[in-house]
Amino acid sequence: MDGRDLVRSMKTVGSVGVAQGLRTVRAAWRRRRADAAGLPPRGAERARVPGPLREVEPGPGGGVLRFGRSELRVLVAVNGAVFWGWDGAGPEPSYALAGRCPEPDPRAVLEPDKDGGWRVVAERATVAVSRHGAVEVRTPGGVVLRRELPPRWWEPVGGGPARWTQRAEVAADARFFGLGGRSAGPRLREGTYRLWNTGPGLPFAAAEDASSASSITMPVQLVVADAGTHLVFHDSTWDGTVALREGAEGAGSGHDRPGRSVLRMDGGPLRCWVTVGTPARVLLAWASLTGAPALPPAWALGHHHALWDSGDEQDLRRVVAGHQERDLPLDAVHLGIGHGTARQVFTVDEERFPKLPVLAEELRREGVRLVSAVEPAVRAAPGNLVYDGGGRGDVFVRDAAGTVVRGVGRPGDVVFPDFTHARAREWWGGLYEERLGQGFTGFWHDLDEPTSFAAFGESTLPRSARHALEGRGGDHREAHNVYALCMARAGYEGLRALAPDERPFVLSRSGWAGLQRYGGAWSGATATGWPGLRASLARVLGLGLCGVPFSGPDAGGSEGGSSPELYLRWLQLAAYLPLFRTHAGPRAGHREPWEFGTEVLEHARVALVERRRLLPYFVTLAHLARRTGAPCARPLWWSTPEDRMLRDCEDAFLLGDCLLVAPVLEAGADRRAVRLPRGRWYDVATGRAYEGPAQVLVDAPSARIPVFARAGAVIPVLGADGGPELEVWAPARGRTGGGLVVPDAGDGWVEPEIERYVSRWEGRRVVVEREGEDGLSEPSCPVRVRGLAERPAQM
Repeated sequence: MDGRDLVRSMKTVGSVGVAQGLRTVRAAWRRRRADAAGLPPRGAERARVPGPLREVEPGPGGGVLRFGRSELRVLVAVNGAVFWGWDGAGPEPSYALAGRCPEPDPRAVLEPDKDGGWRVVAERATVAVSRHGAVEVRTPGGVVLRRELPPRWWEPVGGGPARWTQRAEVAADARFFGLGGRSAGPRLREGTYRLWNTGPGLPFAAAEDASSASSITMPVQLVVADAGTHLVFHDSTWDGTVALREGAEGAGSGHDRPGRSVLRMDGGPLRCWVTVGTPARVLLAWASLTGAPALPPAWALGHHHALWDSGDEQDLRRVVAGHQERDLPLDAVHLGIGHGTARQVFTVDEERFPKLPVLAEELRREGVRLVSAVEPAVRAAPGNLVYDGGGRGDVFVRDAAGTVVRGVGRPGDVVFPDFTHARAREWWGGLYEERLGQGFTGFWHDLDEPTSFAAFGESTLPRSARHALEGRGGDHREAHNVYALCMARAGYEGLRALAPDERPFVLSRSGWAGLQRYGGAWSGATATGWPGLRASLARVLGLGLCGVPFSGPDAGGSEGGSSPELYLRWLQLAAYLPLFRTHAGPRAGHREPWEFGTEVLEHARVALVERRRLLPYFVTLAHLARRTGAPCARPLWWSTPEDRMLRDCEDAFLLGDCLLVAPVLEAGADRRAVRLPRGRWYDVATGRAYEGPAQVLVDAPSARIPVFARAGAVIPVLGADGGPELEVWAPARGRTGGGLVVPDAGDGWVEPEIERYVSRWEGRRVVVEREGEDGLSEPSCPVRVRGLAERPAQM
């Protein structure tokens, strides 16, 4: 133990108590010893590059190119996605893909290219491979979107996984997005971003340091440039980094400095997927590869409130009654792991919650669901039913010597299921029957990175810990990043079997590519402060561009006191995000709106009521996300990626196609500048019209944040009587508008029909009609037209 480890150990013992602190010290030493014994020393390494091209073998959708020291497999799928894999790597097995790899495109042709290279020509993209192994992705018109230089491997002389580096260049005007949920975003500037899901430490904020920890990392980049948009996914689950540098345009085309991406991975196959096209087409192809987003029940799109330490039945009743007495909408209350006996998973402290099923049913009749925290750590104590059952089923992670790995969790000494084994997932999924019996209808996965507290070193399992990896076998270096993904799958599939008539609600703290198949994401601990507010928006937008449309932060932050102004601005932003969750806990204090004074309460009520009014719109966006992969919250450039000004705008977002939300992200601001995309936009509070593209300065009083509606938009809302209504914003004269509506019963698996509406001027009035196979017809619910001013405001 060096001096820094000793200092960390002493601080840990002082902060969490002697018993738990000593456990974390022992856990850190156990982890270090396990890795020393279970991981071979790296030793000398041998560098390798592909070498010169020797042979080409055409095949379905592409072919195989053999180089002197490697081979490259290239495939274009029927959905337009492009795959290539080095050293013979194929698309499978993969935790990211949903089901089998898509069929190859029979129209894709492998043919000679210039300078001794070869290319695969397809409808949406051309993949060109040079005679030394550089790979270019070109548009059908021949413009290069991405150029990956020949890769380099470092192989241990004594055998073992090879490290590798992949360098790539993009256009000088390109901007980077994605890499999971990043606080230093949504536009990812120069820096090095780690690809290793990281558990609790310091709460995240809008760190200038790109390497700040993230609980959801993905090797997924969305790159937006004048020539087009592309998504690139390097399918390796190992630890790694991505170093990004934006390009710069010089006086002439010959002086441009291209953007650069350098990916370094500690192991795993070097294989890659690329999708090309408009942002909508790119995300549609990505969803077809990795799976359609799970559809949450309608109640999950309302207002959630989390009680991290859970308190007792009295605290729960206080929160629910407080919202009801003040006419504040509330749809769900989350109980943290503290509601369990000694914080053990799948238990209830009956002293604090003596009749939880009765209470849950009572709350459900009042429109409030209960959501339970579920953590993977299982208390290692005989007599604990989960521990005993898991032991009989041999589902816990073991070390290289075959001994069950022990760690430290909230209940004390714990063990961890191996969710990369189908048997463990099936067993774990069956345990949710106890949760359903207690009256819970939703589930919040916490500390699923997985987290094992340690006084020093990494707070996770030893890297040498063994995992099944679906029968292939491997260690935690490969399994770590997909652990939470597999846990989400276990919960989702278990709930599908236990309650087949209800849509599961599973919320994960951590995850990987494909997480959307099983549910949404909660952002984890959020620093209480204005940087944390900005970071929470960045993470939601970043996850949406990686294919996870349903996510959100803890409004107000997770730790520390929040000023009334900060709390209100955070609440106003969160009310327009897909997951709307407020938070209270021992380190955050009471965070109910009435705790911040009368003025905040009144303004908070406006935000909460507006979220409830927009619930049919959020339901529609969730259904459209399932069918198209499009995120609910989108960057302003979503429909016009060629607009460079919008590509650099990070302080506002589109909510679907119809609304633009401009949150207040700075203290003391009562006005703010908003950049509008092209077209006419209405300030929903004043009805004033603005013509874009433009930057406008608008009022942002404490009572609201600026929200704009697109001219011609048809938005499903709840009317004053609580029934469905269409809110229509008048199109500009001479133009038409429209919108999509997906009516939903609130739960179940019936796929409702998408209703398509058009809006247009007819003489002096705006007409709204429904499009169908039999032509136009009257809307199925009342219509309210807004924004009848014919001229936009003069700026």
